[in-house]
Amino acid sequence: MEQLNQTTSRRFILLGLSTDPQLRVILFIVILIMYLLTISGNLLLIIVVRTNSTLHSPMFFFLTNLSFIDICFSTSIVPVLLVNTLAQDKSISLVGCAAQMFVSLGLGCAETIILASMAYDRFAAICRPLHYNIIMSRTMCFSLAALSWSVGFINSFIQVYLTFQLPFCRCLDTNHYFCELPTFIEMSCGDIFLNELSIYISGVLIAVFTFYLILISYIHIISKILKITSAHGRQKSFSTCASHLTVVTLFFGTVMFTYLRPHSKKYSQSSIETDKVLPILYTTVTPMLNPFIYSIRNNDVKNSVINQLKRKQCCLRN
Repeated sequence: MEQLNQTTSRRFILLGLSTDPQLRVILFIVILIMYLLTISGNLLLIIVVRTNSTLHSPMFFFLTNLSFIDICFSTSIVPVLLVNTLAQDKSISLVGCAAQMFVSLGLGCAETIILASMAYDRFAAICRPLHYNIIMSRTMCFSLAALSWSVGFINSFIQVYLTFQLPFCRCLDTNHYFCELPTFIEMSCGDIFLNELSIYISGVLIAVFTFYLILISYIHIISKILKITSAHGRQKSFSTCASHLTVVTLFFGTVMFTYLRPHSKKYSQSSIETDKVLPILYTTVTPMLNPFIYSIRNNDVKNSVINQLKRKQCCLRN
């Protein structure tokens, strides 16, 4: 087959999650509800933290970064998915596809480092309480946030640049609902060794290494919790750690399974549907759960929301 000319006029067809009209309507409603919960939950957290000076701590600094990333991450993917679910024209331009891939991949990488920073913050607070203010200084917090954003988008630029240097010789019908890196490498008829090597290197350095740091942090945290004499205190702390680790494992597990599978298994026919379903977990589900797991359950956040609602009620009565 002749090599397709890669120009800005070239368009890819995103086939979406399903071809069943009734199922598409159900998926549209479910994903729309999840997206609205994601935006409202994360936006509420940002507003509450910004308007309450008692929440201006390193933990909430990282939480607002995570919320902002989750809002942008979901927005880079879900609106396109919602439109393509019901629209007849499911095409996207090469430039639009590259932009979506760059933004979503950059934000996804940034989120892994922010999650590791949050775990390190909890480790310092629980295991090194006397040195916490020194360890998690203002400079340290801003440095970790800057590191997450810069590493995320530098890696994204490299991956997207290498991907769109490839010749796309196969049918441009993409059996996916957004422009994701592994799917587009699959569509190429060129030599993808360098692309796969760069994915594995960045995957190990960013995803695997940060997940390892999170696990090490929580192992130290749990060992500290075991020394708590109060049974109620231990149960509450374990419940919090378990919920954090569940969401983190869901996010990292699906990302690593999608990006770091062996080449022979990644593009097999049996994995096509799995490759479409799994990204829903880290593009839609975890951004929706994060504000509820990390902050809405936090007493400081709940008290702040309740106090603000009470003040608004008093103002309305007056």
